[in-house]
Amino acid sequence: MAASLAAAAAGVKAALGAAVGRGLDSTKMRTSPVQPRWHRPTSLEEALRLRAGDPALRVLAGATDLLPAVAGAEAWGRAHPRDWLDISAIPELRGIGWEQDRLRIGATTSWASLRDAALPPWWDAMRAAAARVGGPQVQARGTIGGNLCNASPAADGVPPLLVMDALVECASRGGRRELPLGAFLRGNRATALADDEIMTAILLPRPAAAARSVFLKLGARRHLVISIVMVAAMIEAVDGIIRAAGLAVGACSAVAQRLPGLEAALTGQRLVDAPEIMQSAHLSGLSPIDDIRADAAYRATAALTLLRRAVAA
Repeated sequence: MAASLAAAAAGVKAALGAAVGRGLDSTKMRTSPVQPRWHRPTSLEEALRLRAGDPALRVLAGATDLLPAVAGAEAWGRAHPRDWLDISAIPELRGIGWEQDRLRIGATTSWASLRDAALPPWWDAMRAAAARVGGPQVQARGTIGGNLCNASPAADGVPPLLVMDALVECASRGGRRELPLGAFLRGNRATALADDEIMTAILLPRPAAAARSVFLKLGARRHLVISIVMVAAMIEAVDGIIRAAGLAVGACSAVAQRLPGLEAALTGQRLVDAPEIMQSAHLSGLSPIDDIRADAAYRATAALTLLRRAVAA
């Protein structure tokens, strides 16, 4: 495992170095003589020291988002990071395990590990989201922490974690802090991560035994696609009555959104009645946009349809 991680990191370093240092050969592309600085610590303490000493360092692990972004920026002569802090070799940032009544997911845990985790049905939404991210190569290399720190409105990992009441753990040389995922994500490509901090983990409270979750995603094709709309639902039902509901929609706002009004409307109702209870007015807090993938009206309609399917699944 260590050898494969080292080989993968070397490949990412070489690819970023090629993109940053040489540019790409085209009349619309320019070269740059500046070589990147690359740090690859093997302990969190070392990583935090480097981060505190140079806030300009860009943190990366899998680089499945950063590598294409840097290559594109270099190609078109746009500014981009040149100094890197690779945290993929820090063992304590990987893995999934229980700490008393909380599930701890290391920030550099791969999508493949999330997909294959042996956890109860309440994990099914995250399992499904991980299986729909990119293809096998991206799932093996990409990380959940990178997905959250990238803060895309269409980040597949966010809706499932929102309905699971996820907390984000951030560390600096001054200590660690935890904040709700909804507070960590401040907007499109914007987070609450401080300049001297590194995301270290995602923390999930243990759900009720009766809870189950569902993730549904709509795109132009089944795989290797950016979401038009995605939804996650976490439902706890006993004897056909909804005791608790968590619902979230992604790709319909600057950040994925929980739907507390709809959750309250469903609580105490019969599960079989839930799809009929759900109406477009419950989604009024969303702000879908028109873009190349879909228009706002289509997104709003699709979000309601997917939510109904998720609750009925």
